Amino acid sequence: MAERLSPLAGFEPVSAESLRIEEIPFLTQLDVRADPKSRAAAEIGLALGVPLPTEPGTYASGDCDVLWTGPDEWLVLAPPGAEGLEGRLREACAGAHVGITDVSAQRTAVLVDGPRSRDLLAHGCALDLHPRVFGPGRCAQTVLARAQVVLAAREGDAFTVLVRSSFAGYLGAWLLDAAAEHLLD
Repeated sequence: MAERLSPLAGFEPVSAESLRIEEIPFLTQLDVRADPKSRAAAEIGLALGVPLPTEPGTYASGDCDVLWTGPDEWLVLAPPGAEGLEGRLREACAGAHVGITDVSAQRTAVLVDGPRSRDLLAHGCALDLHPRVFGPGRCAQTVLARAQVVLAAREGDAFTVLVRSSFAGYLGAWLLDAAAEHLLD
């Protein structure tokens, strides 16, 4: 069996005092659709150990991250190989009208961290990334360097950037170029 390659295989991470960029490959990613006021949504939250956020543009963290992506939709991010998570969620809401889809192969994750991370991302993103507006616990579906991404602000100066696999190489190259040209001088 061939070795599994991530969408950014061969990507050289950046590790500087002011900025770190590295791929977090093979995260488990589940798209969850449910009525947020339903018992099924509450049961899914219990199974995840984190309630499904209901405020637009927010996420909750525990053993996994649960990102609000729509009024009745969430993206669950768990460590690579979180076997059984999908089954556990299906069991928690058995018989209810919900949708749970494994979308792990759809995107890869890139960690952008360090004091210059906001500057780097702002270079290619129209969102206001000031910590008062887009601080820890905030997420958004947006465009970064003309690629659609899901952006999540973590603690400190860290961000998770989820990019579709087909755009990962392009966005990785853009991040490296922008970092070298504008931030690491």
